[in-house]
Amino acid sequence: MAEQTHVLFVEDDDVIREATQLALERDGFVVTAMPDGLSGLEAFRADRPDIALLDVMVPGLDGVSLCRRIRDESTVPVIMLSARADSIDVVLGLEAGADDYVTKPFDGAVLVARIRAVLRRFGHASGAASGAGKADGAGQASGGVLSFGDLQIDTEGMEVRRGGALVGLTPTEMRLLLEFSSAPGTVLSRDKLLERVWDYGWGGDTRVVDVHVQRLRTKIGQDRIETVRGFGYKLRA
Repeated sequence: MAEQTHVLFVEDDDVIREATQLALERDGFVVTAMPDGLSGLEAFRADRPDIALLDVMVPGLDGVSLCRRIRDESTVPVIMLSARADSIDVVLGLEAGADDYVTKPFDGAVLVARIRAVLRRFGHASGAASGAGKADGAGQASGGVLSFGDLQIDTEGMEVRRGGALVGLTPTEMRLLLEFSSAPGTVLSRDKLLERVWDYGWGGDTRVVDVHVQRLRTKIGQDRIETVRGFGYKLRA
């Protein structure tokens, strides 16, 4: 890496925290490791890391609450760490604004791969949908701006407006919207969205897609993205 990536890692288990920090540092990351949520929030505000890894169950300020606090201040990518794949904490973390999650115990190589996948899509949000400026149908393009009713998507400036008001989207939400807007009226499966937006080359948890779609709906309009049961989602053309 020409410029080292700064990772904030919040984990209360001393063994996991130290072992993971060493593993990430061996892969070239700069790591600030904290044992609880309050110290993690202080470190986030002081250091402004490139990405945050937050364990769900940490003392003082739990990982989900910490994620909400970070999301109130920044669009920095957040990956939640959960001890159980079926835990409600996974959904709560995603609803709080996390971009992805990794289940513990995790393989170090898998964690690094997921970190790099998140960083790639955050660093290249404008390339999320190669056809975004060529949408047909109701999405009318003008100077890189797509219009769907009262929704305008500036694919060059990476801005979204609804009824003229600026809509604040995270990079993951923006990539998701760009995928939908590149093919309005076309049903995109959850697996396809995982591949294109989350850069999953393998099967992933579709809850990640479902929660992000719901978050996106709250910002651009509940009826703008339609659920096609048994198939996926589509942007209303």
